[in-house]
Amino acid sequence: QVQLMESGGGLVQAGGSLRLSCTASRSMFTFAYWGWYRQAPGKQRELVATITRGGTPNIVDSVKGRFTISRDNAKKTLYLQMNNLKPEDTSVYYCNFRDYGGNYWGQGTQVTVSS
Repeated sequence: QVQLMESGGGLVQAGGSLRLSCTASRSMFTFAYWGWYRQAPGKQRELVATITRGGTPNIVDSVKGRFTISRDNAKKTLYLQMNNLKPEDTSVYYCNFRDYGGNYWGQGTQVTVSS
């Protein structure tokens, strides 16, 4: 069973930045796809960003230009750099790693953006 450990959430004022990290218990080369999701109270979990095995990022329109997804294979870590944060970004953020046999989630980290 793969373990994903998230960190980097917290409280920040609007316009500020945070970097979320998600570190896996096994080699990044064993995964096929990586992503970040978020879930606000009373809302469905929604996709934020993905990155392919070839390194191509895909960012949803609501955060495009502000968020960046990246990987560090040596550190077995997925990142979400969040800049110019807005109150509507307030959510629990979850990393998601996928291989050809499973779909694995981090424990979630709270991001709160104040006005």
